[in-house]
Amino acid sequence: MPASPCTSVSLTPIGRIESDYPDKFGVPRQPGLADAARARLVLTPPFDDPLAVRGLEAFSHLWVTFLFHLSPERWTPLVRPPRLGGNARIGVFASRSTHRPNRLGQSLVELEGIDTDAGVSLRLRSVDLVDGTPVLDIKPYLPWAEARPEARAGFAPEAPALLPVRLTPEAQATLAARPDATSLRELIHQVLAQDPRPAYRRGAEDRIYGVRLRDVDVRFRAVVNDESKTLLEVIEIVVV
Repeated sequence: MPASPCTSVSLTPIGRIESDYPDKFGVPRQPGLADAARARLVLTPPFDDPLAVRGLEAFSHLWVTFLFHLSPERWTPLVRPPRLGGNARIGVFASRSTHRPNRLGQSLVELEGIDTDAGVSLRLRSVDLVDGTPVLDIKPYLPWAEARPEARAGFAPEAPALLPVRLTPEAQATLAARPDATSLRELIHQVLAQDPRPAYRRGAEDRIYGVRLRDVDVRFRAVVNDESKTLLEVIEIVVV
């Protein structure tokens, strides 16, 4: 007699993310696009046993399976990917939309180190994970099995084009006074270059946006430079 089909699944998070992204606005749409982004995966009991990560230090990259906890539980069969301008619709399973059944996500991140002095935490970089993200599983990345450069990538065949970013003198002064000025400047440039504005906004506009990074609100706008090209200008950096 065939086994009864499984109709429901209960999952328990093994840990949570502490990251440079306090809010989901501005988080890169894929991992690896902002190399300066750092995070810590803190394992929670009973999964914070150092034995559970024995040997993991031999791997440079990890698959992190997580929950899009800030996305609504509802889902629709069609979504509008930003890469298609936010207008064209495709099937949810042909996308990486956060609005999906079960709200599951998967990211390939770089492992910088493992701390086991008090519990277990993993130091990560190149992340696209908002602070507080529940993590369901981690697995080591195997390049010989999982890297397929010849694979077709549908409507996203290459990384998105980057916009130039500049800081006003006031923003530069605020940044220079911080102990993390160098790494925060790098993070600001990498995040804003992805153009976190809604997909239908691609030119200069009057609106001022704010993206939360670490403990600051980076306020920026789109302007046109002397070459008639759009760039993102950081107007001010405000500690929140």
